[in-house]
Amino acid sequence: MTSPSNDTPPAAIKTSKAPAISRAAAVLRLLGKSESPLNLQTIADRLELVPSTCLNILRALVAEEFVAFDSDSKRYSLEAGVLTLARQWLRRSAFNDLVQPVLDRISREREITMLGVNIVGLEHIVVVASSQAGNNLQISAQIGTRFPALLSATGRCIAAFGNHREEDIKRRFDTLRWDDPPSWTQWQQQVKETRERGYAIDTGNYIAGVTVLAAPVWNASGKLRHALVALGISSTVQRRGMGKLEKDLLSAAKSLSQQLSGEG
Repeated sequence: MTSPSNDTPPAAIKTSKAPAISRAAAVLRLLGKSESPLNLQTIADRLELVPSTCLNILRALVAEEFVAFDSDSKRYSLEAGVLTLARQWLRRSAFNDLVQPVLDRISREREITMLGVNIVGLEHIVVVASSQAGNNLQISAQIGTRFPALLSATGRCIAAFGNHREEDIKRRFDTLRWDDPPSWTQWQQQVKETRERGYAIDTGNYIAGVTVLAAPVWNASGKLRHALVALGISSTVQRRGMGKLEKDLLSAAKSLSQQLSGEG
């Protein structure tokens, strides 16, 4: 799975009501996405920060043990303190406790990649659990990866069940990047179909040759906070049985929703 959301855009940092926090978060996201440590100038350039301001942020993050500094290479990377926060959040998440065996089962039986995602309004979704099939050709997304909220099948679920204003949805939709982008009219029809059947399908729009399915998972307050996502090479999905996968995904999402609401 590719094309995760970008680092916090410089414009968003400049308009933030808490710019210091936005800048620190942007630095952490940038370091988290980088496959190798970065130097000060690279970080400042990518986030459009004044180097002296960027240095102060990095020093504060190093002091809090969220960022590590290598004095030999003069480069920065994430430190273990970030993991502490992540583990604390994961421990408190009932969804994470319940979803992993569900993902493992469907992934194994259908030979497909399964994800559990956390939905953050119209901003983005975050992968919080995953399971990959054992076949040779795999599509994957690392835990912690962020994607624009309205992208692919999950986005259709958010638009269908998230109770968001159409003008807000349209504004976000216009910024999305697809391999084969649907028109706004086509996408609205797909959202309507999602609402009617209870789950969404993206066949090659987001990533050419890849089918993505998503089903909503409701929390105890009846709000859409998570989703189950299945993704695989379209030919493989069809060969293994699209109908069976749809049934498994919807059944699992309903079961998880009942457990999270205390009904299961």
